[in-house]
Amino acid sequence: MPRGESPLVVADHGTHVLATLDRPEKRNAIDRELIEALHALCDKLERTPQTLILFGAGGNFAAGADIQQLLERRGPDALSGINTQAFMRVAALPMPVIAVLDGYALGGGAELAYAADIRVGTTALRVGNPETGFGILAGAGASWRLRDLVGESLASEMLLAGRILDGEAALAAGLITHLHETGDAALAAAIEIASSIAELDPQATRATKRVLRAPRDAHPAIDLAEQARLFDSEEKTRRMTAFLNRKRRQ
Repeated sequence: MPRGESPLVVADHGTHVLATLDRPEKRNAIDRELIEALHALCDKLERTPQTLILFGAGGNFAAGADIQQLLERRGPDALSGINTQAFMRVAALPMPVIAVLDGYALGGGAELAYAADIRVGTTALRVGNPETGFGILAGAGASWRLRDLVGESLASEMLLAGRILDGEAALAAGLITHLHETGDAALAAAIEIASSIAELDPQATRATKRVLRAPRDAHPAIDLAEQARLFDSEEKTRRMTAFLNRKRRQ
């Protein structure tokens, strides 16, 4: 990649922001520059919430973290949570995050995908966490997110035995919700989902995401508090009144 070009190409499409991981010659391996670009994108989307679609250029989502950079990291680097902090910000974005998984989504690439709210994939997908084969663990979210996504038994096999799922297995496990033949078809499906989200009340969507992401012991208090705010919103009144008016005209 020529110097000066961003490893993350961001395009605002109104209904959504498309962020393309653009290091195809490295299979979009996640390096420090890409992490910095993710932080910059989160800065924007925290201020101006929009649905985010994550996509990988060149037929791969992200084939892990940059091994050369990992080789050079030491204990203090691990404690600083270089990838972890970025992926936590992605997960905490106000509006939904959709990951389009084609080709390799391994290691840190898989952990970025696990941080998304919705994942769609292709038949060429290979997703998993082979970190223990490199003498490290999956420390940027897999150890706590994957269990909730696919269940403890499958998560254990993926993390402890290095099992890699193909697209069919990822669909069967519920890790992805749509399976397509090509990356372009999967991206089109993600855009359709983003368009559906754009038709909904963004305030209600953000509240629903906060409730979904809340820890178990926060329920039902958080549900009731968010619903109380929505019950008093002008948008709730407008949408429900419009619905009732349409019914009366039928």
